[in-house]
Amino acid sequence: MSRVVVAYSGGVDSSLLAKVARDVLGDEAVAVTALSASLAESERVEAARVAAQIGIRHEVILTQELENADYRRNDRMRCFHCKAELFDCLQRYADAHGIPYMVYGPVVDDLGDFRPGMAASRQRGARAPMVEAGLRKADVRALARRFDLPTWNKPAQACLASRVAYGTEVTVERLSQVERAEALLRAEGLHELRVRHHDAIARIEVPADALPRLVVDPERRRRIVDGIKALGFAYVTLDLEGFRSGSMNEALPLADQDAP
Repeated sequence: MSRVVVAYSGGVDSSLLAKVARDVLGDEAVAVTALSASLAESERVEAARVAAQIGIRHEVILTQELENADYRRNDRMRCFHCKAELFDCLQRYADAHGIPYMVYGPVVDDLGDFRPGMAASRQRGARAPMVEAGLRKADVRALARRFDLPTWNKPAQACLASRVAYGTEVTVERLSQVERAEALLRAEGLHELRVRHHDAIARIEVPADALPRLVVDPERRRRIVDGIKALGFAYVTLDLEGFRSGSMNEALPLADQDAP
């Protein structure tokens, strides 16, 4: 590819893709981050820092998925509408700068999950070089470590909207609740976590070996409960299954998960 726009979130996958694009194409590669209420501010800051370390030109664009009623409805196709908005905006950026290719960072492991956003990306002509190369998540982390990328062991992240239960409308207020609740838990020394938004219920997911850290110390437990309730939740629960990416998909009927 001669010139590329990298859809860049600052996670391990897009960081590796940006690094390789920069190494191969030099100034003909640009990393573009989409800003909206579904991106946590801490993630935006980290993405800019890693892009500077890589040395790739880093731009930001604004996306307006929250203006789309189909996105806000938050059914099983939410990610389709999100990625459609993202790559429509990226395409406009690419066209304005004479860039013929858009690339993004899924890996082979992602093909087995319910990811309607990938369909929207393909429909808009985006290429997935790491899938084309047959790379899995373990390969990506190993390569990122070899390249001294600080994201090589970064926990998997997803947009804040992925924390809102299907069928509950995605709003700026709910996204803010999730962002602040997760920031509260990180301040307690936790790193791999999700706060799932079930209307009045905040469902906390952390790795199984971290569960005792949230319940054994009564002072810490009280800080967490009080802090999250202060954000507008009525109940604070701890998921005994522990952290797992995509757990909201468990509530989808199997037929919906298999839909193209």
